[in-house]
Amino acid sequence: MEIVKEIDVRSIMTKSSLPVGGYSVNPYVGCTHACKYCYASFMKRFTGHLEPWGTFLDVKNWKPIVDPHKYDGQRIVIGSVTDGYNEFEEEFGRTRRLLEELQGSEAEIMICTKSDLVLRDLDLLKRFRKVTISWSVNTLDETFRADMDRAVSIARRLEAMKQVYNAGIRAVCFISPIFPGITDAKAIIERVKDYADLVWLENLNLRGQFKTGIMDYIREKHPNLVGLYETIYNENRTEYWRTLETEISEYARSHGYPYCVNDLPYGRSEKGKPAIVNYFYHEKIRLNK
Repeated sequence: MEIVKEIDVRSIMTKSSLPVGGYSVNPYVGCTHACKYCYASFMKRFTGHLEPWGTFLDVKNWKPIVDPHKYDGQRIVIGSVTDGYNEFEEEFGRTRRLLEELQGSEAEIMICTKSDLVLRDLDLLKRFRKVTISWSVNTLDETFRADMDRAVSIARRLEAMKQVYNAGIRAVCFISPIFPGITDAKAIIERVKDYADLVWLENLNLRGQFKTGIMDYIREKHPNLVGLYETIYNENRTEYWRTLETEISEYARSHGYPYCVNDLPYGRSEKGKPAIVNYFYHEKIRLNK
């Protein structure tokens, strides 16, 4: 059972420290998807909550944005440490309110989600000049998905991606996090190639409180992969990622898919040929910025 309450905040806009830059906007504190690998779980120590991450949600109330043009030319990332389209968005509508307040701005809107509720707001999203919507999809196996999160099914995410793409909005399949030996990145790319402009790739990082939980899961459900995970996450060896990086880059070239590391300029890809962007090495991204 989730603990849901409303809180007042001074501003909804936060200058971003992420590699993508711009502003980070999170209309909620916490996230009810309860992803077992959630990198944002470290945020719990700033919330005042004692409950486990994934079991609480604070709904933000903020002073209205009176000048959307203040953000012209900026990138606004919605959902960097929460999902703005978590299940309670249907009731509270905080992400929709944000999009309403930003109407008229020349900001670039980037939304990161695991939900199909974003389809509700296509009327508002179509009014922005630059919009990117990404869905996290790191498996085509619904059983593994259900083991990892309480978000909507992979099938619903892919259908939402297709509808957004067909609506003329840049759609991204974010293959994240890639679980070594489990995530089949090439199979996912083949599934989405006709309705994704971009495919982002991100490796599984195990740190903080959730590392033990993931390693226990691997021992229980995938004992044949224990040695691989020990090598990557306890011995800190990167051979697996370097090999996968080579495989993906060669795969992209053989299929005529644009490929790069870290970033691409805004744009849409040719149907059936999504651009592939590798975000494996975050520390290198930061150094290159």
